[in-house]
Amino acid sequence: MSDPWEYSLSIPNDPRAVTVCRRTLRLILTLHGLIRLADTAELIASELVSNAVLHTKGPAALRVCWAGGVLQIGAWDTDPEPPEPPDHPDELTEAENGRGLTLTRACADVWGWQPMSNQGSGGKLVWCDLLTA
Repeated sequence: MSDPWEYSLSIPNDPRAVTVCRRTLRLILTLHGLIRLADTAELIASELVSNAVLHTKGPAALRVCWAGGVLQIGAWDTDPEPPEPPDHPDELTEAENGRGLTLTRACADVWGWQPMSNQGSGGKLVWCDLLTA
């Protein structure tokens, strides 16, 4: 098992940042020998970062951590309110939006969110874990 590592990428409130995050994440995973996780990790990161950019007015950040066989992908944004996953995912078949967190929840082994007020920046971090073992 490799040593733990963590990367953070600060991004502006710009929809183009989603592509930057996705490509950066693939590069990080490739360099650490975790390319097998790249497709799922990119999907999760795209959804989390998209939500951060679309639903807030401030900057955002992508956070990627590896420790103990777990890849954690998170998106920080300036809104302190928790994400609101849909109550009935089966109702999303015809929806034009609102599927992102449902899709993320389906791909990740664990997901959650936490307020970030203790770090002075406020906002929240929405995260997902991908287990490799």
